[in-house]
Amino acid sequence: MRRISWRPCVLALNENQISCDIVECAIEVHRTLGGPGLLESVYEEALVWELEQRGLAINRQVRLPIPYKGKKLASSLRIDLIVGGKVIVECKAVMVYNSIFEAQLLTYLRLTSHKLGMVVNFGERVVKDGIHRVVNGL
Repeated sequence: MRRISWRPCVLALNENQISCDIVECAIEVHRTLGGPGLLESVYEEALVWELEQRGLAINRQVRLPIPYKGKKLASSLRIDLIVGGKVIVECKAVMVYNSIFEAQLLTYLRLTSHKLGMVVNFGERVVKDGIHRVVNGL
């Protein structure tokens, strides 16, 4: 049975409340799609749909300019998701997790002044084992 949560004001959610929704939605996506084995973009799209069903605003594939000594470099980074304007989510679908994903996310958090990010690796047999929180002054 699918649980839909109701909230009087989704805009008032803090980072930790949003992260709970992200975890629940990631588990639902992983369960519904049958576990690992699909492309990252498939999991990302399904996760966006689940989060939107909960009333959360999602920005997807956000370009992030890189500042360097007062100049913005021509190259930019791309953030997978920003959920509720507060939590950055990086979706992965790899069999072997690498801690560099967390370092990359911490860089995104610092460049955007966001406080919380999550790496969600849908390549794990059990997706909850593939969810990693990264904080920046939270």
